Amino acid sequence: MSKDIKVALVTGGNRGIGYELVKQLALKGFKVILGSRDPEKGHKAIQQLRESNLDVSFVSIEVDNQESIRQAADTINENFGKLEVLINNAGVYLDENKKLVAMNPSILEKTMATNFFGVFHVIRSFIPLMEKQGYGRIINVSSEYGAISELSHPGVGAYKLSKFALNGLTRLLAAEFHGDIKINAVDPGWVSSDMGGPSAPRTPKQAAESILWLATIGPEGPNGGFFNDGKPIDW
Repeated sequence: MSKDIKVALVTGGNRGIGYELVKQLALKGFKVILGSRDPEKGHKAIQQLRESNLDVSFVSIEVDNQESIRQAADTINENFGKLEVLINNAGVYLDENKKLVAMNPSILEKTMATNFFGVFHVIRSFIPLMEKQGYGRIINVSSEYGAISELSHPGVGAYKLSKFALNGLTRLLAAEFHGDIKINAVDPGWVSSDMGGPSAPRTPKQAAESILWLATIGPEGPNGGFFNDGKPIDW
């Protein structure tokens, strides 16, 4: 593989926005690694993409399992020795129509384990590959529900808290890493997918386009921001 070809990892890449991100990155000339917790679904997605002559690979990664993350990082380090782009797309939406204190605590715990701690552990495991070469682009797929103003309205409390925490993590980590490593969060909007449902107005392709520009920004690009369609969102 040429040193000029950038390597990208997309978690939750076997469907929806993640699948579209893998596809679009490959079309842009990236060597793309599709991360999925389900090997069968992951390999099926890889096969579909390769039928379009796209250069994609698969890695098994469960973002709520630290050992799985570590193994995925070891595999990518052994096979590629680098990682330029990391898109933390894997996430869950488990909320029921209940107040937060009336909700089964396991729903909040599982939501935070994936949407917040999962992202933290993935970044922690993969950022050494970026630090080694002084370059990296990390994009955390968040939600408008993660804005602090949304916490003034009831409903979907577990999901809101997880994305609010994710946005805080994005800003804090962006301040901690220097050089040409950029960490940003994106609200892809309401997307027609397994999570968003069929009535959502945006397609996965539209959502992917709003995320991909952060994968290719230059050293003058934003860091520690929260965006929707390229425009900053108030935290």
